[in-house]
Amino acid sequence: MAPKIRFSFLFLSLLVLTLVRAEHPVVRQRSRARAFIELQCQATLYPDLCIRYLSYYVSNFTTTLSSHLLVHIALKVSLERAESTQAYVTEVAKELKQTKAKDYRAVKECLDQINDGIDQLTNSINETRMIKENGTSSDFPWHASNVQTWMSTALSDVSTCMDVFSNRAIGSKKKAIIKAKVLNLEQATSNALALFNRFASRYRSSHVNKPKV
Repeated sequence: MAPKIRFSFLFLSLLVLTLVRAEHPVVRQRSRARAFIELQCQATLYPDLCIRYLSYYVSNFTTTLSSHLLVHIALKVSLERAESTQAYVTEVAKELKQTKAKDYRAVKECLDQINDGIDQLTNSINETRMIKENGTSSDFPWHASNVQTWMSTALSDVSTCMDVFSNRAIGSKKKAIIKAKVLNLEQATSNALALFNRFASRYRSSHVNKPKV
């Protein structure tokens, strides 16, 4: 009986070891992706938030995570935050409109700014896709300028949204939730812009400004 037990234990041990070794390259790749994210996020104003949001996507990567791809992810994170904020503020605006509350106009103006910001972020994502990271592009300055302009506008929209109702008594709970969502959106967008600026600077050095031989 004892030899059978030892054989079973040996078999299970070898099976576990095989599975661990098979998984190890993927685990190692994800660890490198996490380290890459932590390094890139140091260029942002809110590195902890940057790392937390972007690391959520690490499990999806089994190949090299590039600066270009990270920028694209950061923009998508910002867009998701904007859409989440939009959904909540829309519900608040509907409620205020139905009750004919005097603060409806302020919240509606805030919502208009968020809607415009979503357009700007969507434009930025589409423009970023046009940049070829592994090739020279004479159009890069144009693409980069568009992204930076749209993202700066999106940040201004968020700031305006906060300003239009910050001093109005909408209701403590709703006001606190809107402020938290808008602040989160502002930070995520700021981080995305910082990551793009870092990518753009490196791109110019290695592509656009590379001397011709």
